[in-house]
Amino acid sequence: MNKWPLLLSSLALSSVACADNTHAVAAASYFNPQMSLILNGYYYHDNQRGAANERIEEMAGIGHTVHDPHAHAHGGIEQGFNLAESELVLSATVDPYFDGKFIMTVDGQGQTAVEEAWLQTRLLPAGLKAKMGKFLSEIGYLNNQHPHTWDFADQNLAYRALLGDHGLMDSGIQLTWLAPTPFYSLWGIEALQGSNQERFGALVDEELIHETLDENTIQGDMSPSRAGPRIYTAFAKFAPNLGDNHALQIGLSYAQAKQYQQVLDEDGLSLSGDEMALNGKQQLIATDIVYKWDTAGDYGQGDLKVIAEYLRLNKDMTVVATGAGVDTDGDTLIDSFPAAIGEKVTGKQDGYTLQLAYGIAPRWQLAWRHDATGNLNELTSAGSTESFAKSTRHSVSLSFFASEYSRLRLQASQADIADEAGDSEQVKQIFLQYTHSLGAHGAHKF
Repeated sequence: MNKWPLLLSSLALSSVACADNTHAVAAASYFNPQMSLILNGYYYHDNQRGAANERIEEMAGIGHTVHDPHAHAHGGIEQGFNLAESELVLSATVDPYFDGKFIMTVDGQGQTAVEEAWLQTRLLPAGLKAKMGKFLSEIGYLNNQHPHTWDFADQNLAYRALLGDHGLMDSGIQLTWLAPTPFYSLWGIEALQGSNQERFGALVDEELIHETLDENTIQGDMSPSRAGPRIYTAFAKFAPNLGDNHALQIGLSYAQAKQYQQVLDEDGLSLSGDEMALNGKQQLIATDIVYKWDTAGDYGQGDLKVIAEYLRLNKDMTVVATGAGVDTDGDTLIDSFPAAIGEKVTGKQDGYTLQLAYGIAPRWQLAWRHDATGNLNELTSAGSTESFAKSTRHSVSLSFFASEYSRLRLQASQADIADEAGDSEQVKQIFLQYTHSLGAHGAHKF
């Protein structure tokens, strides 16, 4: 019996069925994508006449570089009323093979930015998934969460010092594997371009170099940017089965920036001769643990969430350009010189955050956070090591969830913020925040 007609007929029917399914899914997504607008704002007050956030931005650490006047100021919070970043979110199933998501932010000054824009596969075999586009990296636990999902109004000190206010977010590709184990076991790797980073893998704008170092007396030259991708990450997340009401997740992460640049200016005066430019690499290791207890109480009453996360950053740099030196005693002779070209500069800095959130009553959540950076905080150059003081903070927030779409929050923080001179100043901040979601919004991650 000739089986070819039967086989061809089966293939034709399968193709028609797949085409119909593809058309149905795509049509449903096309006419009904999930769309939402997240509105976020707050009233703010501090004990530094509005300069507390700037002081936190400049706290002692190994990652400082000369301020770029052309860069977006992430720390710009005014005393009084502030319109924070709002998010426009679009997500849909493109077809049976891909999901897509687009998130655009608008800040209080009307500046727009694409925060995420990616496609993710749906049908790869063996538990594999691939994501491509711009996205928040999966390293750590808090890194891939948007501000409206935080239990606090501001970023923790560890992330702010080592990754930046927005964390690690970039264009690239991600591959994850959900292992066939009796417990949740997710493994992943990422290759990221390394563009427009705030801290980790940050590159120095060429215009900033010209504005800081005197072109007539500069020695050496800043190394050109390497071709991307320049940042690579690997992560693993494990969650044992603890039953219906308890959940535990443990995460391990590693990230490497193949190129990192800094421009340092000891006296803060451009073109004075003491400036130097450095080029090198960074490595970040992180571990996190999250525990959640769902009591099945009304509107979150009795629910508990505990988050602990630790990050450690290492950098290995080389001096590639310097100023001509400085006359410190006014006799017209240069008697103070920056580090020599080719000199090695290494650094270490760590940070952590510990936070608890508890449902004290239906719709009411009380949260506490202790975060710090700089328990390990040192630079080594020319055989000598310079240590910097650590910065710590305690925060308490009280949130009221009028519904799953509306939240009001009162937060108070008290911090001891150290500068590079070793001086520490007490910083107190108060936020009265609102967050509202207009339209359908997808479920948040664990």
